[in-house]
Amino acid sequence: MKNVSFSNITVRITGGNDGNGSGDGPVVILLHGYGAPGDDLVPLAPALSAVPGTRFLFPAAPLSLEPAFPAARAWWHVDWEARERQIRTTGSIDLSGDVPDGLPAARAWVSGLLDNLSAVLEVPGPVILGGFSQGAMLACDVALHAPTPLVGLVLMSPTLVAQAE
Repeated sequence: MKNVSFSNITVRITGGNDGNGSGDGPVVILLHGYGAPGDDLVPLAPALSAVPGTRFLFPAAPLSLEPAFPAARAWWHVDWEARERQIRTTGSIDLSGDVPDGLPAARAWVSGLLDNLSAVLEVPGPVILGGFSQGAMLACDVALHAPTPLVGLVLMSPTLVAQAE
């Protein structure tokens, strides 16, 4: 595995022909969830039955949640007080109408990574984008706004946001 910097964000790369992302195989980009470190999904790479030569990229979200949560990262901040008020008022949380503050910036960063994969990989291949929780929400948003279609989308434990978009 190797670490590269893209727009001042660490991207961990594994797989490929040499374990460091070489080759021309498919590219799987997985975005972690809110509060996770940037490398928490890395153990998924060897656990998945991907075709030989598949390269895996694990970007660390741009926002740090330190000092409250050491090593924790986020794609955008969460207003926990607003969520608690919604639960007290309605008994549940419905984020489908919300466009989270920070979502457009996070979308731009991931879209920039997709547009400039050659800055991270020698030979970009077909791309599958996915994520867990907040990362899955962002992956879906990016896929729906992408000018070039992705080969696949993997959403693990998301919730719907920005439905109107």
